[in-house]
Parts: sequence; structure tokens; C-alpha cells
Amino acid sequence: MEDFSFVVGQQFADVKTFRKAIKDAAIAQHFELKIIKSDLIRYFAKCAKEGCPWRIRAVKLPNVSTFTIRSIEGTHTCGKDAQLGHHQASVDWIVNLIEERLRSNVNYRPKDILQDIQKQYGITIPYKQAWRAKERGLTAIYGSSEEGYSLLPAYCEQIKLSNPGSVAQVFTMGSDHRFQKFFVSFNASIHGFLNGCLPVISLGGIELKSKYLGTLLSVTSFDADGGMFPIAFGIVDMETDESWMWFLTEFHKLLEISTETRTQLTVLSNGQPVIVEAVRRKFPTAYQGICMRHLTESINKEFKNSRLVHLLWKAAYSVTATSFRDRMADIEEVCTEAAKRIQQVPPSYWAVVHFEGSRYGHLSSNIEEFNRWILEACELPIIQVIESIHGKLMMEFNERHEKGFRWTSRLVPSAEKRISEAIDLAVGYQVLRSDEVEFEVLSADSSSIVNIGTRCCSCREWQLHGIPCSHAIAALLSCKKDIYEYTERYFTVARFRETYSLPVYPVPDRSGWSKTSEGQEGNENQVVRPPKFRRPPGRPEKKRLCAEDTNREKHTVHCSRCNQTGHYKRTCKADIIQHT
Repeated sequence: MEDFSFVVGQQFADVKTFRKAIKDAAIAQHFELKIIKSDLIRYFAKCAKEGCPWRIRAVKLPNVSTFTIRSIEGTHTCGKDAQLGHHQASVDWIVNLIEERLRSNVNYRPKDILQDIQKQYGITIPYKQAWRAKERGLTAIYGSSEEGYSLLPAYCEQIKLSNPGSVAQVFTMGSDHRFQKFFVSFNASIHGFLNGCLPVISLGGIELKSKYLGTLLSVTSFDADGGMFPIAFGIVDMETDESWMWFLTEFHKLLEISTETRTQLTVLSNGQPVIVEAVRRKFPTAYQGICMRHLTESINKEFKNSRLVHLLWKAAYSVTATSFRDRMADIEEVCTEAAKRIQQVPPSYWAVVHFEGSRYGHLSSNIEEFNRWILEACELPIIQVIESIHGKLMMEFNERHEKGFRWTSRLVPSAEKRISEAIDLAVGYQVLRSDEVEFEVLSADSSSIVNIGTRCCSCREWQLHGIPCSHAIAALLSCKKDIYEYTERYFTVARFRETYSLPVYPVPDRSGWSKTSEGQEGNENQVVRPPKFRRPPGRPEKKRLCAEDTNREKHTVHCSRCNQTGHYKRTCKADIIQHT
């Protein structure tokens, strides 16, 4: 414990510095202060414990702001309890203590604040006080939630000015312009998806934890090397059927700016009915799939069986109907209820053998990876959430752009590795040619039919991944064809470089907004107010029901006035006949 000692003549820069020092000393040494006099020129206090003789007096020096200690009387004779709280440990004092830690970690929990104060000062403060201090500290550092909403129109203008071709707009409702929806997609993301990414997108949402809550909706894709590629995101006041329909409508507008015909989309999500229906209506020709990670996690959470999860993954990867049925039979042997639960989800949404579209080997969406980008910003005002994503985009685009130009191969590393492994296997195969395009490839324990004209193999690996399998490579090598010419163009280094060919530019600091936004119509006139709904103060309440309570018979109330059940005498409305 630091020894906060004072001596007569000791000087402090100003009265504020002295007050902080004396408060820190009182907290650290576990005694309460009783302030007799405190203003801009003098300070007089004593120990609050009755009978303790300790006193201190300090005054301001003439013509300067310096404060100096004039006298210290007595020594503490009071007992000190390190386990109790402290009157001087106010919310403002806690804010000053944790401000720097909050700057480096916005997820600094109230629980951690309590532990750190206990460790550093030896006192225990209420959880609610730590929670309030964190809220006030975040506001001091990042501004209020209300200010964040009011800055949205100007911020949208700055995004479009600094990143021409980007889409950024805020929607309000009512005459008082309450926030309803926000949508943004940077020009670099639009270009990268339309010209380089796989035609596979992931949809998902994450709840924000700021004062006015809300949900962040996002759409991401996969680059040539399997990396997560954010395309667009939006924030809505509430996640509803209408909000998802609006979000997908805005995303559909982005695709309409493409100058080339886009391949039919494959849409991955958590299978939430609101998302499935919105995709069906806005993208009627798209193939929909359920994220396998989400499906397996829900099954594991419900049945707590890792073997079930393993078998479910094997069923999802099965490339023949027979293999799929065998895996499902194995699941039923392990747990009949789990098998029934899985059968409620149509296999066409998650099983490779039944899925009609092309997932290019991606059975799981990458929304969870995108959500991790903003976990640290979930509690911050809406502007900071957007700035957090923007900063991450700038960094990722720059790093991947430089990485792409260091590659010297025709395909990205993940595809080159797959091709190399397939070539090693193909060396041991025997190839029988039927005609110009069809081959039979014999291995040690099986045979496969390969058609290089339709780019398919009976093992289905070629169709599923877009990269020739070992059987296809054996057939292609036998007729001296270029393997790379039969690989989907999405996996080339050229496509990867095109994906990250445009940079995400920085948005100017707020201090320069008034100058650069000068002349922008509506920027100063529209003031966006926060939604009416807001998070209740304090910790969320949790309703707990004891297991024994579920089997307990409910108590039947009885009215002593009318002798009936279902109500008390106080609420009785029956007419009582008076007998004379």
C-alpha cells in the first residue's frame, strides 16, 4: 500500500490537486474525512471518527494557484476497517481511477473494477457504484449516446466525401426525427465483392449493449483465400421482419450497380425464420443454407454430447446419399431425441449431398468472425461502433493488399495446397479414357467417373469446392490439360488482388467536419434523436425458478367475504345479500 504522508509546508499545484491527494490518502489509509471548511482559498478537515484528534489545514498562497499545508494536528487513534466501503470513494473518484484503463479496454467490467479497488485500496464498494462509474467514464471518453446519434448525418457525409462511391445513410421516424435505421457500405467493399469474392454471403446480427441498445446487421462474403470479407452493415433500433427486409433491400441495391452478370448467390445464416423469409422475398433465386457451426452448437447445447456433434459434421460432409443415411442412423443410435430434433431442419439447408447451390467448401458462415471485430465496441455510442469497424476495415484491406502482391503462384495458397495434395494422390491412380471428356479413374479401393467437360466427378469433391479433385487431376494430367484452367476463377491470385485493389480511406477527425461539410444540404438542419426505447438502468434482472418450485402445487386464494375462490376480500365485487 502506498504511504500517503503529509507534512507542514507541502505544496500542491492548485486546490483541485490537493483535494484529490487528501481524498486518496483517506481512502488508502481507511479513515473518513469530515470537512469543516473547503473553498477556493482554504481547506480545513478532521477525522470523522469521534474522539480521533487528527486535523489538517491548508490555504492558497497569495497571487498564485498553489495550495500549501499550514498545519497538521494529532495522529490517528481511530480503528480502521479495511473491509468496509468509504464515503470518499465516490463515483467521480472511481472515474478518475479507471479512466486510463477504460481507454485501453472498454470491456473493463464493473466486477474487475471492484477487484482492482479492493486490491489497491483495500476497500469494498457496491457493484452499482462501479457500474455507474464505468458508464460515466465511457461518456467522458467517447461522448454521450445522444451525441452519437446527433452526429450521424454529418458522419454519413464524411464517409461519402472521403470514400467516393460509398453508401451511407441514416433513416429516422416521426416529426422529432427519432433514429430508426443506419446503413453503410464502403466503395472498396462494394468493388471487392462484385469483382473478386466468392458468390457466397453470410447474414447475421449482434445485439449492441449501449444505452439505447439496437442490433447491428451485417452481410459478409469470402475472399479467394477463405478470408472474411465485410460487404455492408447496418444498425437498427429493433431486429424485426421489417428491419431485415429493409437491410436486404439496401444490399440488393448494391448488387444492381454491377456491370457484369453475377453468379447465383448462396446465402448462409443461422436459419432464423425472419432472415430466411426476407432472403426468399428479396433474392428468390438464391440458395439458402444454415451455418453448420450454429446448428452443431445448438444441438450440443441442448443434448450435451460431443459425439453427436462429431456425427452431425460427418453427415453434413457426406457426399453420397448412402453415406448421409448411415451417419443419420448413427446419430439415432446415440440419441433418438437428437435425431428427431435434427430432422426438423431440412437436409437441403445444411447437408452437402442435398444442398442445391455451391458453397465452395464453406459449410459455416463467417459472421462470428465479423462480430468479434466489434465486441469491444458494443457498449460504446453508435459513432464509435461504426468507427471501430471502419478502422478494422482500413487495416485489413491494407494488409491483405500487400500480402496479395507477395504471392507468386497462380492460385491463392489455400487452393495451391489443395491442388498439391490432390496431385500427390493422383500419381497412384489408373486412368481409363472413354471419349474426349469422360474418364474412369481407378484407385486402390474404388473407381470414379470424371467428366472434364461438365467439370464434375462422381466423388463430388470437384463440384463442391470448385477445385479439381485428385481423380479429376489424374484425368487432366493423362490428356495433358492445364489443371489451373479447370479451377474456378475465384481462387486465382489475380481475383484476390482485385478484391483488395481499392483502399478504405480514413474519415477526417470531428474537428474538421464543419469545414469539409460546408455546403452539404441537410447536414446541419437534421438532428437525429435517439430511439425512445432505452436500456433500463442497473444490472438486468434475472428471473430464477427453482427446480422444486416447478412441481409445487399453486396456492388457491380464497375470499372471506363471498366465500369464493380466485380473489381476495379486498378485490371482491360480489353483491352480499343483507338478511334482516
